[in-house]
Amino acid sequence: MSSENGQAETRGHAQRVLLKLSGEALMGAAAFGISTEVLDFVAAELKPLAGMGVQTALVIGAGNIFRGVAGASGGMNRGAADNMGMLATVINALALKDSLDRHGLPARVLSAIPMHTVCEAYAREAAIAHLEAGRIVIFAAGTGNPYFTTDTAAVLRGLEIDADLVCKATRVDGVYDKDPLKHADAVKFDTLSFDEVLQRRLKVMDAAAISLAMDNRKKIMVFDMNIPGNIRKAVSGEVVGTLIRGESS
Repeated sequence: MSSENGQAETRGHAQRVLLKLSGEALMGAAAFGISTEVLDFVAAELKPLAGMGVQTALVIGAGNIFRGVAGASGGMNRGAADNMGMLATVINALALKDSLDRHGLPARVLSAIPMHTVCEAYAREAAIAHLEAGRIVIFAAGTGNPYFTTDTAAVLRGLEIDADLVCKATRVDGVYDKDPLKHADAVKFDTLSFDEVLQRRLKVMDAAAISLAMDNRKKIMVFDMNIPGNIRKAVSGEVVGTLIRGESS
């Protein structure tokens, strides 16, 4: 059974984490594009993790530039539209890398679509080597395949690098039974099982991402990244949003 408004759960210190950021999060107050203020905020939030020795990887969406699903709904070929969306994630990844570098956080962009003149091609061994060397790794271009979202890419990469926790940053402080931005009576879950997410059709991640995490018992933390310190708290074992796992408490 899910826990609604229950007590926060504590877990051990995560050694390696995968953080999923939406492209929309990079817009800030703008309606389009990339906010340097948001990039600097993200860098500042990740800096304490480096001090804790946490190996950090990220997957970024592209909703601030182009969404493949939106292009397909307008009549574009879905494969072509998704390829455009994956390329847009590379732009976001390069922008974030620049911010991280400027804040003294060495980073590398690894793209599932090879483009050697601007970043490295994705390889699991290379990603782990960078993480173990203390570099932040930014995974770009999703899975490299159309029809798969960056949510699925985040869970996939989290599994490939054996991350202790997959974190999804959102605009709200966790998962609710309905959209809290539209319904004042929305109820927040502190913990959920993967089965509950699928059965309730909760809009957390797409079904493919949730199923992949469920099959491989990979925990997912959903929280509001706009609150300073939330990433550090999540990595330290605090449930600052909603924890999704095999069994809910």
